[in-house]
Amino acid sequence: MSAPAFEPAPLGVGAIVVGSFPLAAGQWTHEHYHPQHQLAWTRTGVLGVAVGEANWVVPPTRALWLPAGVVHKTGASRDAVLCSLYFEPDRCDVPWTEPTAVRVDGLLAHLIAHLAQQQLADEHRIRAEAVVLDLLQPLPATPIDVPRPVDERVLAVADALLENPADPRSLEAHARSVGVSRRTMTRLFVQDTGMSFDRWRTHARLQAALPLLADGQPVSRVAHTVGYATASAFLAAFRRTVGTSPKHYLGGDSFT
Repeated sequence: MSAPAFEPAPLGVGAIVVGSFPLAAGQWTHEHYHPQHQLAWTRTGVLGVAVGEANWVVPPTRALWLPAGVVHKTGASRDAVLCSLYFEPDRCDVPWTEPTAVRVDGLLAHLIAHLAQQQLADEHRIRAEAVVLDLLQPLPATPIDVPRPVDERVLAVADALLENPADPRSLEAHARSVGVSRRTMTRLFVQDTGMSFDRWRTHARLQAALPLLADGQPVSRVAHTVGYATASAFLAAFRRTVGTSPKHYLGGDSFT
């Protein structure tokens, strides 16, 4: 595996530089990092940001703060334009040292577009940057981790579930499909991922559900798509795992 690429942003007059990068549906960048802090956002579509085993879903109602030096890759579940704000660390007093979700309201969205203007006067840019920093408010959300197994037998089961999160087969049936016992697969799953089979499958289903919810699909349809019989069962699993509802997790108003 190649080392993550070092990708500095161009220097600007102020503390923030704005860049735009079109992403087609299913397209992902290579792993890379920046010497600047980054705020990743999209005005349309839904972004995914992977940091190690953690995956963040970024609809237009939220952005993701990535501290300088954090290795990550970014993709899109459907066509989107990645809008990246790069913050010079020595001119930015945001204290977050971990990836942090940020709510994006109308004012912040307008300011991002304002700062993207190349001909913006220096004094206007500096004033707008100060307001952007004031508006960065964290959302109480954590990523949904889906650790990738190493053992080929566990990996085969994991890949089958990622391809079809609604796969109803039991752990025993999955174990038989790769030629091991239920007991062996139970042990291997915990050994390889640090999670039980049931917990890992729940995380995989919720991770698959988030881009669909962020795209505005009804909760009932998303629940069936990822393997839950009812919307209430899906919402209960989401709350148990994440600690909040999809509506609050995504920072929007179109979910229940």
